[in-house]
Amino acid sequence: METTLLIAVVAGIALLLFLILRLKINAFLALLMGSILTGIIAGMPPSTIIDTIQKGMGGTLGFVATVVGLGAMFGAILESSGGAKTIADFMVKTFGLKNAPLAMVISGFLIAIPVFFDVAFIILVPMIYALQRKTGKSLLLYAIPLLAGLAITHAFIPPTPGPIAVADILGAELGWVILIGFIVGIPTAITSGLLFGKFIAKKIHVDAPLAVAEETPTATPPIALTLIIIGIPIVLILVNTLTKSGLLGIENSQFVASMELLGHPFAALIIANLLAWYFFGLKRGYTKEDLFKITSKSLMPAGTIILLTGAGGVFKQMLTDTGAGKLLATSLNDLGFPVILFAFIGAAIVRIIQGSSTVAMITAAGLIAPLLAESSYSQPQLACLVIAIASGASIFSHVNDSGFWLVGQYLRITEKQTFKSWTLMTTILALTGFITVSVLFIMV
Repeated sequence: METTLLIAVVAGIALLLFLILRLKINAFLALLMGSILTGIIAGMPPSTIIDTIQKGMGGTLGFVATVVGLGAMFGAILESSGGAKTIADFMVKTFGLKNAPLAMVISGFLIAIPVFFDVAFIILVPMIYALQRKTGKSLLLYAIPLLAGLAITHAFIPPTPGPIAVADILGAELGWVILIGFIVGIPTAITSGLLFGKFIAKKIHVDAPLAVAEETPTATPPIALTLIIIGIPIVLILVNTLTKSGLLGIENSQFVASMELLGHPFAALIIANLLAWYFFGLKRGYTKEDLFKITSKSLMPAGTIILLTGAGGVFKQMLTDTGAGKLLATSLNDLGFPVILFAFIGAAIVRIIQGSSTVAMITAAGLIAPLLAESSYSQPQLACLVIAIASGASIFSHVNDSGFWLVGQYLRITEKQTFKSWTLMTTILALTGFITVSVLFIMV
């Protein structure tokens, strides 16, 4: 029986990778087919396999679909209004030209909270071009810190889709994931962004392309308003988490109940959307029709992520219902293999093989979740596991990752230079993140 379950898991993962890599089948369909094969080999009756698919999909999407959809709309309004560029401009003015790399790290860190990685990078590329032309230093001195800040937040901090999906699959509270993500993100940004950026800029000199026109919004939103609106949902979610855990020492039942509603990701993001709709939209001359088009368009990429996450939930449920997850947990415990290391390695392997960090995170979460069924990990420890998976899923971005080509194209560097800069940066990011979160996992 144990051998059959092990074969079922290996066959399911092998089919998943074969369908994505060799046949180029969409990851959503590939995850479903891999889950079905796992169930068949494990000996599940056909009706039970169908019930498991429905249970896994429904159980996951009830939360994830709502949060990802709300987050996508919020980010789209911020992007269209010029709010992202407002933050970057303010950071450069505050820190000065000499400390522009630090300004880029912080800008990337903040902007990627509501805006998708690739969109945020494209918005801010003209700014790093301008910095390079002004100073004459290598473009990588500003690009690597910016990319590090964007990549860290994209992987570590909700409401970006990856950590939301993994947190839901593992049963981790988003407030703890945000808190641990910020703590781990600081040394990771310093190492992979500032220190490595300074190092690689001395090795590879890159000039900004001269022919690119820089588009600057005529009137961007005020910086204080932008930061407040981005911060409101994060603060509400964090306060709710800390209140429920008793760390704030507040016992007023009415306040606790109010925060349970307002600090839930659903309510927090609805509030953020309403504020963005009014202050970034209506008050800045956008019509209701304009805002409708912007938010509707934002849900198109969100739909793909939502379905992919649901399929990851199906894979997790299949491992749970077949008993394969419990078998893996027992085997790892017998070997003395730390679950946090398994989380990191599992995500890293999938990431390197097939390229997508989102697929890597969801696949690894599906493997890890059944191992936690009979464990007594605390919420901070579950959040650490989320960040460990996110770290593994960020490692060694290369030719099978769209981010590799996006960075190379906009920085106008060769594939070899992209490997030496972007790929190495993502690897340093992943290893620093994992080492830091491993220490936290032991401490909490």
